[in-house]
Amino acid sequence: MDKSILDLLRKGGFVLYARHGQATVGVDQPYINFQDCVTQRNLSEFGRRQAVYFGQLLRHLQIPISSPIIVSPFCRTVETAQLAFPYSYIQIDPIGYGIYKLGGAIPFIEKNNILSNVQSALERKPSQGMNQVIVAHSFPEDIGLGKISNMGMVIVKPNGPGNGFEIIKKLTLEDLSLVN
Repeated sequence: MDKSILDLLRKGGFVLYARHGQATVGVDQPYINFQDCVTQRNLSEFGRRQAVYFGQLLRHLQIPISSPIIVSPFCRTVETAQLAFPYSYIQIDPIGYGIYKLGGAIPFIEKNNILSNVQSALERKPSQGMNQVIVAHSFPEDIGLGKISNMGMVIVKPNGPGNGFEIIKKLTLEDLSLVN
C-alpha cells in the first residue's frame, strides 16, 4: 500500500470491507445455527493469528476506526472482529449472511435484493474523520466486491445514500503489512 492511500485512510471517510481470517477445512451445515459454532466452519489457529495481526496493523498505522464494527452473523466473522478489535462494540448485521448466500444457487430476485442491500451499506459515509469496518465474506468472482483473500480488505469510498461507491484499492493482509 502506498503512502498516499495511508494518508487518505488516516483522514477517514472510507468503508474497510474485510474478509474473515482463514477458516477450518470443511463445510457449513445446511441448517446453520448462528448460536451454535459447531454447525459452521470456524477460524483456524492461523486465521485467529491473522485477525489479531490485522487489528494490530490498523492500530500501528494509526487508521481511525469507528465503533461499532459491522459483522456477518457467522462465528468466524464475529471471532475475527473480536480478535482484531478487542475494545470495540461488535454489531451483527444480516447483510453478511446475504453475501454468503451469493455463493450458492439463489433466485435472481434474491441475488438482486442482496446486492442492493450491499450497495446501500457501502454508500453510507462513516462518522467524520473515521473509517467503518465491515467483517464478512468474499464475493463470487465478478459480483459485488469480487474475490477477497483471507483477512484481505477492500477500501471503499462511499458517495452517500443513492450515489454509489468507488473501490479505491483491494489489499491482501501481506499488502497491508508492507506499509511503512
